[in-house]
Amino acid sequence: MLHIIGIPLKLARTLERKLYKDSVSMAQRSITNFFKTSSSKRSADEVESESKRQKIDELQPDVKVTTEALRSLDPTLSNIGTTWLQALEPEFKKDYFKNLCSFLEVERKSHAIYPPPHQVYTWTLTCKVKDVKVVILGQDPYHGPRQAHGLCFSVQKGVSFPPSLRNIFKELKKDIAGFEDPKHGDLTGWAKQGVLLLNACLTVRANNPNSHAGKGWEELTDAVIKYLDRSCNSIVFLLWGAYAEKKGSVIKNKSHLVLRTTHPSPLSAHRGFLGCKHFSQANAFLEKVNRKPIDWNDLPLET
Repeated sequence: MLHIIGIPLKLARTLERKLYKDSVSMAQRSITNFFKTSSSKRSADEVESESKRQKIDELQPDVKVTTEALRSLDPTLSNIGTTWLQALEPEFKKDYFKNLCSFLEVERKSHAIYPPPHQVYTWTLTCKVKDVKVVILGQDPYHGPRQAHGLCFSVQKGVSFPPSLRNIFKELKKDIAGFEDPKHGDLTGWAKQGVLLLNACLTVRANNPNSHAGKGWEELTDAVIKYLDRSCNSIVFLLWGAYAEKKGSVIKNKSHLVLRTTHPSPLSAHRGFLGCKHFSQANAFLEKVNRKPIDWNDLPLET
């Protein structure tokens, strides 16, 4: 046909061969693309089925970060660990957190607030997301001078043990063979091993317990628990007292171990906390799931 309209036969055959090759190539590309799509689907499925812990391992190293956007919300966020900054980023953009920051700004102008701004997020700097093995929930920080430093139940070195912490050490001595009386109440050594020491409220007005309740901290720390619940496996949650039990009600992941008892306060410790053996149970569980147990004795003078 090409020859009839004036194209030489030799050229026509060359064009026919080229058209044939092009059509074959196009068909091959279509087939290749088809299988590439299938392969992509398989790859996506494989990625989705990877362990939750492996996904968390991909987070950046835990270092102090600051961004202008976060500074404009709350200068203390310059002291939050990167893995937690990434995990909780959606929360920092919500209205409740902005309102909380405004509240704290006003509070600090007229009252002593504990802990100081640079220690509010100590729990994020001492324990990365991927390293969390045990979560201990507290209610709000100690309200006396030099006590609170961003880890629940923990006090700074040189400060007398509060009654609840004294009972925690008392239970450890009964529960863990070889546990020695600590020379201070700073629990940073636990945090560095993967014990997340989290208060429901992260600040408090001096000498006024629960003074920052209902201001927004609870929503943020609920988000912490929910994130760990859905993004991690095989964590031990220690819920001491009715308040902690209620806060822990959002835990749904069956891979976690949830242990409940009364609060270590002298008002309730003898009704269940003393003798609960939570620390040995936590370690037994961690060993069962091939995770390194906590050395509860590891509370060095220098951290």
